[in-house]
Amino acid sequence: MRIAGYAAIIGLLAFGSMAHAAVDGTVTNGTSGKPQAGATVTLFQPTSQGPQFIDSVKTDPEGKFSITKEIPAAGGGPLLLQATYAGVQYNKMLPPGTPTTGVDIPVYESSKQQGDAKIKLHAMLIEPNNGTMAVAESYQFENDGKTAWNNPDTGTLQFALPAAAQGKVTVNVLAPGGLPIRRAADPAGKPNTFKVDFPIKPGTSEIRLEWSMPFTSPGVFDGENLAKGAPSMKIVAPAGVTLKGDGVTALGPEPEMPGTMIYDVADAAYHISVEGTGSLNTNSGGAGGDGQDDGTPRVTENMPKLYGLVIAKGELLSTLLSVKWVLLSVLGMLAVGFAMLYRKSNPAAPTAASGAKHERDRG
Repeated sequence: MRIAGYAAIIGLLAFGSMAHAAVDGTVTNGTSGKPQAGATVTLFQPTSQGPQFIDSVKTDPEGKFSITKEIPAAGGGPLLLQATYAGVQYNKMLPPGTPTTGVDIPVYESSKQQGDAKIKLHAMLIEPNNGTMAVAESYQFENDGKTAWNNPDTGTLQFALPAAAQGKVTVNVLAPGGLPIRRAADPAGKPNTFKVDFPIKPGTSEIRLEWSMPFTSPGVFDGENLAKGAPSMKIVAPAGVTLKGDGVTALGPEPEMPGTMIYDVADAAYHISVEGTGSLNTNSGGAGGDGQDDGTPRVTENMPKLYGLVIAKGELLSTLLSVKWVLLSVLGMLAVGFAMLYRKSNPAAPTAASGAKHERDRG
């Protein structure tokens, strides 16, 4: 009995050490292929009250880091590591059960030059209805190089809004393997032009814009694509809406989005006649998975990638489907917060939450 008692105590101690285990690993420079010294590594614990700061350390000359500060055992959810190097932040999620030792976090050198970063897709979803044109716009970047494009002076994306939008736009960004976060749209010098300060890391990234303007059918939709090297823009509209103009080509119905049509807009500066009204079908996705609001609180930054965020690399259809869920938040807030991720991994956790803000995340 005494031996069994000792065994039980040892087991409890072992469990406690797992609950409060250290997090350690190496930050590797993906540009040079060598360990990166001097990078800042910060550990957060997502909870029902938002991401909680645990500790922050610097990597040693061999790129090693070790965070030994106790992690609250009551969390039970994932952990978030953030490595900051050369002005860019790189995120690493550690789901429950994932090893917390020997973690590798890749970082990259950064440059103000665009390098190998290119816009792969520019897609826009429009919904002219009830006197308003609601727009969800997506720019998807592919960086095949080994250097992050980071230019705070000019931004990595410049865009123009119609004057009727009154400069009101919501910007959300998604880095490779990272978390969707809210970004500011800063003035770019000329009226109704804006820039987004968001590093484009090696891999696939996305910048999403949401805005609206007054619209009465028939009407005119004017705009200009300021992104250099971007492919022709694709517009998805309800089937009852017709788009016409120079450089505008109807590509046909979208079979995976019933009641919609796809158009190709070849010219950077466009003048499109829009006739008809309609609503896009958003029943195939949403916060609750059924197109309905499940009551989960929303946050404005550090939102997890739970669904519908995989950026396709093949067919146009698949790529468009990866951004259509943005329409769900045209008239509200985007996506699901850390609380949703925490609840997904720990169903017993409380759902009332608010997004606790921390230091500005650079993607």
